Amino acid sequence: MKFLILRFSSIGDIVLTSPVIRCLKKKFPDAEIHYATKKAFHAILRHNPYISKIHLLEDSVFTLIDQLKEQKFDYVIDLHHNQRTWLIKTMLGVTSSAFNKLNIEKWLMVNFKINRLPQQHIVDRYLETCKELDVKNDGGGLDYFISEEDEVDISALPAVFHKGYISWVIGAKQNTKQFPVAKIINAFNKIDLPVVLMGGKEDMANAGLILSAVPGREIFNACGKYSLNQSASLVRQAKLVVTNDTGLMHIAAAFKKPVFSIWGNTIPAFGMGPYYGNSGVADSSRKFETLNLDCRPCSKLGYAKCPKGHFKCMNRINELEIAGQINKGFQIL
Repeated sequence: MKFLILRFSSIGDIVLTSPVIRCLKKKFPDAEIHYATKKAFHAILRHNPYISKIHLLEDSVFTLIDQLKEQKFDYVIDLHHNQRTWLIKTMLGVTSSAFNKLNIEKWLMVNFKINRLPQQHIVDRYLETCKELDVKNDGGGLDYFISEEDEVDISALPAVFHKGYISWVIGAKQNTKQFPVAKIINAFNKIDLPVVLMGGKEDMANAGLILSAVPGREIFNACGKYSLNQSASLVRQAKLVVTNDTGLMHIAAAFKKPVFSIWGNTIPAFGMGPYYGNSGVADSSRKFETLNLDCRPCSKLGYAKCPKGHFKCMNRINELEIAGQINKGFQIL
């Protein structure tokens, strides 16, 4: 058997497909499992031992289709379910299945606050695409694999970080998913623990603001200094991860790290919260969000700025409560 999995983006969504890859391989140990994604996300999958071959979407979907036709797949598992994946499945002409994106249910929730969302994580909806193949959820949670060369030696960090640290992910793809810098600074004034700031190059300015506001604190700024897999290594070696709704949140869950997730315009009820499978790590994790806000969720993805201008979804979250939970959680760990 030769299977093709389709998921083109983004970091978190691809990480969330990892149980499908593993469980499919367990069911069909002699099968080839191929995965098609965008070139930008190759690093997320390239060390996954359950994948036989990765196919990359670059400039043209038709170029990718030509490459995929040569493989003569038996079955296509569509975990993206858009026009592009429909075209690929049509052109390949083999048996396929696609996951339910719940577009209508999400639209009702965003626009009318009518909750028809199932109490089901997206991982379980991904696995439902393999129902006809009799693939079962093994309860192992998410996977994330990095190479030895991507491992960050924390002995290169200041000595205070060697005994343990918190990773705080300050970035997110959309601004309405980002906890305000001023609130992070207030929280840091109540946290007497080593912290590694995580984010991309686009987060370096905010990291600079945080560092200048809390001089003398035990903070290591990793924003923009490491690749995705190197950042994943720093997350893996952390004791606790504080994060917005972003890709590193799911990578942290894959490493079975306690996650303190902070939610703005998006909601965990969309089925995208930290996923641990049967692991007990979820008991050490926390979610911080503003409930019963008539404008939330305002989007299933996010915006560059709050459409209402008040950003109540984040501004009403008590950063001192987060700081207290961090201090408490770190002592327990």
